[in-house]
Amino acid sequence: MASTQHAKAKFDLRKWTHFLALGFGSGLAPKAPGTFGTLAAIPLIYLQSLVSPQLGLIWVLFAFVLGCYVCGQTAKDIGEHDHGAIVWDEVAGYSLAMWCIPFEWQYLLAGFLLFRFFDIVKPWPIRLLDKKIHGGFGIMIDDMLAGFFSWLILFALVQWQAFS
Repeated sequence: MASTQHAKAKFDLRKWTHFLALGFGSGLAPKAPGTFGTLAAIPLIYLQSLVSPQLGLIWVLFAFVLGCYVCGQTAKDIGEHDHGAIVWDEVAGYSLAMWCIPFEWQYLLAGFLLFRFFDIVKPWPIRLLDKKIHGGFGIMIDDMLAGFFSWLILFALVQWQAFS
């Protein structure tokens, strides 16, 4: 069993729910696990960029629903709501931020910075959702909203670039 240094929580990466909730293990990074979880999404975002917008959206919705389960189950297993190592919400949120956005380093970087900004600062209503909603859905919904806000800005940027 692997354990994190910043808490006594015990994770078991042999459990598929823990493996996914911890962003393929990236959430066990000793510093900035949310940042590493966001970075872990990049290969999935690349695959998402290869499919139609409809399939990309299905992926994002699937990642959200799956995340509600795996994050909720992992939090229950360790007895701690939204432990910092649980980063599947970052994977799904960044995937939403990059939906229908060109897979180019400039957009990946802009999306990464926007998503991390909204995820860390948690402006209203993200902060409200983070405080009021619990369980797997609560772990996921604030990051999905952060991803949506990031997507709105990125989408506007892509459209502006297209018409410049």
